[in-house]
Amino acid sequence: MALIVQKFGGTSVGSVERIRNVAMRVAKWRAAGNQVVVVPSAMAGETNRLLALAREIQPNPNPRELDVVASTGEQVTIGLLAMALTELGVKARSYTGAQVRVLTDSAFTKSRIVAIDQDRLRADLEAGIVPVVAGFQGIDAEGNITTLGRGGSDTSAVALAATLKADECQIYTDVDGVYTTDPRIVPEARRLKTITFEEMLEMASLGSKVLQIRSVEFAGKSRVRLRVLSSLTPPDLPIDEEAVSGTLITFEEDENMEQATISGVAFNRDEAKITVTGVPDRPGIAYAILGPIADANVDVDMIIQNASVAGFTDFSFTVHRNDYDKAMSIVRKVTPEIGAKDVVGDNRICKVSMVGVGMRSHVGIASQMFRTLAEEGINIEMISTSEIKISAVVNEKYLELAVRVLHRAFSLDQPQ
Repeated sequence: MALIVQKFGGTSVGSVERIRNVAMRVAKWRAAGNQVVVVPSAMAGETNRLLALAREIQPNPNPRELDVVASTGEQVTIGLLAMALTELGVKARSYTGAQVRVLTDSAFTKSRIVAIDQDRLRADLEAGIVPVVAGFQGIDAEGNITTLGRGGSDTSAVALAATLKADECQIYTDVDGVYTTDPRIVPEARRLKTITFEEMLEMASLGSKVLQIRSVEFAGKSRVRLRVLSSLTPPDLPIDEEAVSGTLITFEEDENMEQATISGVAFNRDEAKITVTGVPDRPGIAYAILGPIADANVDVDMIIQNASVAGFTDFSFTVHRNDYDKAMSIVRKVTPEIGAKDVVGDNRICKVSMVGVGMRSHVGIASQMFRTLAEEGINIEMISTSEIKISAVVNEKYLELAVRVLHRAFSLDQPQ
């Protein structure tokens, strides 16, 4: 008997019919002798609707009250799903985050999980009951309802799996796994049977929307075995087929890992670049530029400082496109204060990245990537690297071309 935590996203529970399908799928796993804990999201679009209602009442809603409102979407889903399971003859019981006691800090709308009381869940599992636990939410030490931020249901599921020491945490979504790149851009993109936590974390941070980045971090830290599956397959799919479908996110030392140099091509359209020219090359200059950016709660991604010429240099960095105007305004104020010449910006760039643990043991990946882009006339504006990632900033008009040619150049469409 295995203990499995199954998480179902908003599209998976987006209608009464889909909730019934989820119940059939859960019942199938339960009938096979497994203990199952289910973590559903709110129905697709429901959280956005609730947030919009709150903002109609109060343009800048009180964070505590916003969490009270936003958390109700999952409460509807857990009740409906518990009913659907009961109709199939499966004993089930729904729980809000507060009822389980998912204890969080008090950072309303973006809380972090501190601890989970597993006693009630253990008792249900031993009694043959399927606990249906609301994702995305918890309770702080003062008894206030809190939420974990958008995509927080993934984190809820992983945290429950870690607490219960589950054999596997299954994330059901509207895609059937993690692909070598976005199939909408490259139809030949291949579904990966396995991928390491490190690779998945890089791909999530670089724009892959399959999993929420916090959940991947939590799973890697807690060594929770994750599998991404599709909830749109027939709910009566034989369990031995479903158990090995999707993409398994696992550890590098696992014996059955695909031995690929590159696992995927990730990209992010939402980038903007700011360059401060003629910057005096002296200690503290980077802080003088980026300190005010950090104080304004703007995240900086890539940073490049050119070699000093006659005591002056150019300093470039990238931010999310939504923060571009704010960051430009800040840097324009800083530029004369530090004695720099000018500031220029470009909010029509994108980032394309190669990701793979095989980079640690293979040489020539960077040169092949740069040669491939050069042959297509794609100019690289910035470069950053890590042990398992190489990222290049290019003009956004070249994004899809860059992704396609890199995917082909590294034979990612070929079975491994």
